[in-house]
Amino acid sequence: MLRDSIDGMDNIFHNDIHQNATVIVYGPPGSLKSGLVFSIMSKYLEKTGEFGMYLTVEENTISHLRNMDSLGIDVPENLLISDYSDIRNRFEIPGSKDHPDFLDMVDGVLKFFKDKEGDNFKVFGLDSLGGLYSLMDTENLRAKMFHFFKRLRDYNLTSFIIMETPRFSNIIEGQGSEMFLADGIIEMGPIEHQHDIHLYMQVIKMRSCHHSRKKHLIDIGENGISILSPVVN
Repeated sequence: MLRDSIDGMDNIFHNDIHQNATVIVYGPPGSLKSGLVFSIMSKYLEKTGEFGMYLTVEENTISHLRNMDSLGIDVPENLLISDYSDIRNRFEIPGSKDHPDFLDMVDGVLKFFKDKEGDNFKVFGLDSLGGLYSLMDTENLRAKMFHFFKRLRDYNLTSFIIMETPRFSNIIEGQGSEMFLADGIIEMGPIEHQHDIHLYMQVIKMRSCHHSRKKHLIDIGENGISILSPVVN
């Protein structure tokens, strides 16, 4: 169960996130969005033995793994980490001037591993949505994202989509339709307290799931990320 993946998550989710949900995880730089998603996926796959894929668009695989190692997050063998170069190398024809739409390439990779792994392919992470937008034709973006999210559900994948927000703004990067299309929204952010900064996680919505709406503090220890008690105002 995803709610049992990270220590303390069961204090937020009172029943599990439903299979094939698409969840937006958003917040400013440094708010542990990637760390949270990667930790959830790693711990879940470690327990279940299923298959998952984490696609990092703005960072190469080596750099991402270095960052996750610094957070104490282990990588199970059944979690595939892929990056922008991996996707392009798989789909681009050498010497060709035609460049397939990157969103179509991502869909092609997901289909390949779904055909290969079948029902064992259960979780997918995309880091980040802004990086994806920078590599694709954004004309008719809402329709494209509607169909992309639908494909993720059709593949029966529980998907975590990371979005970046400006540090001092509530404006979310993108066109705004993502929030309406997603089944769940998790906000990450900093809280300043007595000249120190703590990080929190808050579930804004999660369809078909009974959950806390409070901000919960996040801790990074020797065993990775854990969820602490609710923030006290």
